[in-house]
Amino acid sequence: MGLLSYIFGVFGLFAYLECSKLKKKVNGLEKELSQIQGTNYQKSAQSLYTMVQSYIGQPVIIQLKEDYLDGDVLGYGNSKHGSNTILEVDPEWVLVLIKSKKEEKKKLIRLHSIDSISLREQ
Repeated sequence: MGLLSYIFGVFGLFAYLECSKLKKKVNGLEKELSQIQGTNYQKSAQSLYTMVQSYIGQPVIIQLKEDYLDGDVLGYGNSKHGSNTILEVDPEWVLVLIKSKKEEKKKLIRLHSIDSISLREQ
């Protein structure tokens, strides 16, 4: 039984390594696609950039894509007792001030990792 579990463990490790290689390739292709003018992906990235720019200095709720989850943004900033405030934006990065009851943090978040963003209701 121990040999069988060892074999499954080795195969699981190989599968994990292959998936991580594919993930890196997909991320690279998404980045290239976002830079190509005239594509839908580029248009959505540009509209997200414009939207985030309009929220500078305001408290927001940020939802991140599954692969880019961040505990501070989701756990503290989106909570009832915390907030996320956009400080600066450029075409690749967003600087966010995360406030919780205990502390404040500034974090850089890649623009393409944001799934959705909305104003926080006061």
